[in-house]
Amino acid sequence: MARGTLRIYLGAAPGVGKTYAMLSEAHRRVERGTDCVVAFVEHHHRPRTEVMLHGLEQLPRREIEYRGGTFTEMDVDAVLRRAPKVALVDELAHTNMPGSRNTKRWQDVEELLAAGIDVISTVNIQHLESLGDVVESITGVRQRETVPDEVVRRADQIELVDMSPQALRRRMAHGNIYKPDKVDAALSNYFRPGNLTALRELALLWVADRVDAHLTEYRSEHHVSAIWGSRERIVVGLTGGPEGRTLIRRAARLAEKGAGGEVMAVYISRSDGLTAVSPKELALQRTLVEDLGGTFHQVVGDDIPAALLDFARGVNATQIVLGVSRRRSWQYVFGPGVGATVARESGPDLDVHLITHAEVGKGRGLPVARGARLGRSRVISGWLAGVLGPLLLTWLLKSVVPDIGLANHMLLFLTLTVAAALLGGLLPALASAVVGSTLLNWFFTPPVHTLTVADPQNIVAIVVFVGVAVAVASVVDLAARRTHQAARLRAESEILSFLAGNVLRGETGLEDLLERVRETFGMESVALLERAGEKDPWTCAGSVGPRPATTPDAADVDVPVGDHMALSLCGRVLPAADRRVLAAFAAQAAVVVDRRRLKGEADRAEELAEGNRIRTALLAAVSHDLRTPLAGIKAAVTSLRSDDVEWSEEDQAELLEAIEEGADRLDHLVGNLLDMSRLQTGTVTPIIRETDLDEVVPMALGAVPEDTVDLDVPESLPMVGVDRGLLERSVANIVENAVKYSPPGERVLVSASAMADRVEIRVVDRGPGVPDEVKDRIFEPFQRYGDAPRGDGVGLGLAVARGFAEAIGGTLHAEDTPGGGLTMVLAVRTALGRRREQPDVSPAVTS
Repeated sequence: MARGTLRIYLGAAPGVGKTYAMLSEAHRRVERGTDCVVAFVEHHHRPRTEVMLHGLEQLPRREIEYRGGTFTEMDVDAVLRRAPKVALVDELAHTNMPGSRNTKRWQDVEELLAAGIDVISTVNIQHLESLGDVVESITGVRQRETVPDEVVRRADQIELVDMSPQALRRRMAHGNIYKPDKVDAALSNYFRPGNLTALRELALLWVADRVDAHLTEYRSEHHVSAIWGSRERIVVGLTGGPEGRTLIRRAARLAEKGAGGEVMAVYISRSDGLTAVSPKELALQRTLVEDLGGTFHQVVGDDIPAALLDFARGVNATQIVLGVSRRRSWQYVFGPGVGATVARESGPDLDVHLITHAEVGKGRGLPVARGARLGRSRVISGWLAGVLGPLLLTWLLKSVVPDIGLANHMLLFLTLTVAAALLGGLLPALASAVVGSTLLNWFFTPPVHTLTVADPQNIVAIVVFVGVAVAVASVVDLAARRTHQAARLRAESEILSFLAGNVLRGETGLEDLLERVRETFGMESVALLERAGEKDPWTCAGSVGPRPATTPDAADVDVPVGDHMALSLCGRVLPAADRRVLAAFAAQAAVVVDRRRLKGEADRAEELAEGNRIRTALLAAVSHDLRTPLAGIKAAVTSLRSDDVEWSEEDQAELLEAIEEGADRLDHLVGNLLDMSRLQTGTVTPIIRETDLDEVVPMALGAVPEDTVDLDVPESLPMVGVDRGLLERSVANIVENAVKYSPPGERVLVSASAMADRVEIRVVDRGPGVPDEVKDRIFEPFQRYGDAPRGDGVGLGLAVARGFAEAIGGTLHAEDTPGGGLTMVLAVRTALGRRREQPDVSPAVTS
């Protein structure tokens, strides 16, 4: 039986219209005669969505009893028995109730697909498993219901249901998504414009990446080598010179002209030793391209034009941006240059832009040596000039310009010897001298065609020729070596200066430093290994690149740092001359690791200092704020025990009430002090259990008068996973603080509502409010805002409330109350496995 197809409507947020689009597609298929049924669709009492169900066959749901409630889930067996052509299954990431056939709804869908049933489903971008951390950083909400990315990526069709944040918020304000009493909380929390914009961008990028993956797979399967310009991808070829920044900015402007343009900067490093650029300049260019939204890549290759074109075609680039060559005019005799070669070989599907810049024609500067030898191409050129050059010159002198004299012949051969020395060094020059002197003797020194010399003067001339050739070759070769050595030392000094600058600036990025090592030496991977002792196994303190070495013995190059640390590089064996700079990198890496450890110890020391500060503040609070209720209790008790005064029953009751109030205040202050001490010492261990808020919140109001609080906690709210005691203490402190600052006669509103996978408890007062710049400071220990009198608390209530909220996995923050006042929002997570029976009261994020 053929497997069914899966079509998914993907949205950036609840309410964009995924379910509506799915039902519209179902109506279109039914009109075409397709057997289509509704296996499970959650309309959340939205009128327009509910109307779309009319005219579609709906299969019965399965009822499940759980914790005294009845819940409904999709009946997989009923769908399999009905065996429709197409089944509609809403909320792919949903977690089924305990007792269901499968734990997750996507597993139910897999069963339907395996049975040959086509499925149409919906999912929001925040429910993709790989994006959980990203979504949490954007919205502050951790999604508990997730679906593996691979399940969604395997879908045969994915359609993005898009809507602008402004339009979605208008739909929300009109009551088309949530009930009116939930709109304000939703608009001020999850549905803020910034959240919606970020989620929308996340959805668009995810879909775009999936399209790119399908395009790459198709090109690979069909062996398509031509570039398809489906998206502007601009590759910037960098040489490490100062013109690179100009090229990057120009490429960024080109990318902005087209939708979805992408900039990729690439530096081609040679495979033999240190790179020929300034590490500082390359680091600046990397930072610039990343700041402009592009990516930086490094490729190892000796044939720069070929490597650049291979990279561009590999990423399906449409344009290449190169700078006009910095070579001087006479240097073009050695070849057309990288830009001209790339433009010639790019083909019709890859545009090449040559950008002018301030460095054009100024020369490349001194080359950096990559060992004691010259490059392979120059050595080959030297041998050709030293061996074949004299033969070619002999032929020319014998056939084209004969009889110009032995002296001129010797000067011409000497010129070839000098050229061989300039190109290939000493050995090609010596070979040129030997070959040249032999040819001079055979063809031009009487008697010709013999190796004997008739005139003694000619013998002297040939000897002088050989001596001068060897001397000139030696001097030229020595000068070339000294030039290369000087250039190499310059490169090393720049690298060491860069490392010294890192030390002075206190930069502590180990991975960034290792990436610099990999780029500088053109390696595949770099790892910093360490171990506690000689017999202990090696552990990786940090690494970059694929397949880093796990032990120094497995690396191509390893540099020990002390007795228990080593820098290991994989890719190729480096010459000994590179190890001096590599040792400096290794030492700096060790310093970074040590600095990181010292920072950790400093943080722990700071925590201890903070604990000492808290203890000092506690002593100050005990000495002042606790003395006030004790003094009141002492005065009342002394008065009651006095034999000089006969108190009436009303007076005695008043004094006893003062004692009780003082004791309650003292108990509250001591409780907060103890709670703060527990939080500071990290001894708060919450016991998370499923809890109903309507059982906990009313108990937290026992310390405030009944006529000061209005309570609105629906019984239909989902259960939350909290520590009951900690939640109760947190709510109690928040409510007491709100009552204290509320004007006389104004009630504090305590309400609760469900939003996404959390429940929010909102404590609303009509007091003086708090400016925005103070909202975070009021949660610090021993902080009291405004003119709160001394003796009225030690300023720990809100600090303890936030500490307990965070201990149970919740959050606490302050907002302005519309019309004046302050609203405290305590958000806690819903319990796993508990699904609401009335989704219209607290709709799920997956709707």
